[in-house]
Amino acid sequence: MTRRIVVLGSGSIGTYVGGALLSAGADVILIGRERMRQRLLQHGLKLSDLQQREVRLAGSDVPYHVDPHVLASADLILLTVKSSDTAAAAELILKHANPVAPLLSLQNGIGNVATLRQLLPDREVLGGMVPFNVVQTDDGRLHRGTQGELMVQASPSLATWLPLFVSAHLPLIERTDFIEVQWGKLLLNLNNPLNALSGLPLKTQLSQRIWRRCLALLVDEALVTLDAAGIVPAQVTKIPPRRLSLLMRLPDWLFARVAAQMLRIDPEARSSMWEDLQAGRRTEIDYLNGAVVKLAASLGRTAPANQQLVMLVRQAEGGAMPALDGKALWRQLQER
Repeated sequence: MTRRIVVLGSGSIGTYVGGALLSAGADVILIGRERMRQRLLQHGLKLSDLQQREVRLAGSDVPYHVDPHVLASADLILLTVKSSDTAAAAELILKHANPVAPLLSLQNGIGNVATLRQLLPDREVLGGMVPFNVVQTDDGRLHRGTQGELMVQASPSLATWLPLFVSAHLPLIERTDFIEVQWGKLLLNLNNPLNALSGLPLKTQLSQRIWRRCLALLVDEALVTLDAAGIVPAQVTKIPPRRLSLLMRLPDWLFARVAAQMLRIDPEARSSMWEDLQAGRRTEIDYLNGAVVKLAASLGRTAPANQQLVMLVRQAEGGAMPALDGKALWRQLQER
């Protein structure tokens, strides 16, 4: 019997993951906003990645819905909504979905899984981590511009689904230390607002030492906070978390040699937060740098550089701030 995957929140990441599974022969339904449905009808489903793999499907062959009632047919739910929409998504799942269907959260930030478990106490909720970036290109493609493998909270209920994800070139790496994995990923995601405020492609931004120094400052502050909380962030890339800020501070010429793998990024790739600002949408800043600030406050501490960045992104959300250059941001973080 065919078992169905329903992706709730099919924007860039959700449509990429769901589309890859669909092309591998999985029974998949995507649920998202009308603008993405129209994009698919206009351009079809076109996926690409750094390995030059491509997927092309006619828009009419992609089961994309805006009606959440189709959740009722799910045997596995992948949740890819923005963190600020987690509670609303949980309400839809509670109302429409089969209560025995596991829920795998593939969301950015800290706290989503805890929120889902609180609101859906009778459902199996698993954490997941998407390490790569997906950008919507002008020619209608969804392009995976960075590397990395999906990591998920280990569970026997995922066993029958693992081969499908392998076939879709999205193998699930099961982890038993998922809280630590989330914090390890978050250290990397501290660059998302820097990229968004810079207005630069990721590769260009990371190639400039002044921007990397800003990131190193944020990472050091986060690591001090995690130490105080007794949390040891997991290594989710080839770079150990404790060496990340040291690497970021290297001169440009040396960084380009030592971090060549990190810079293997599509030249036009940008963070999803940049896309949110361009579209006038609320960002996930509260669940990224804001998570560091919140953890510090729970310990009676402060994280002023991360707090400053939260404030700057809030200003940018209101359209009140142009793109910053690295030196200007560095001064603002230093003057906090």
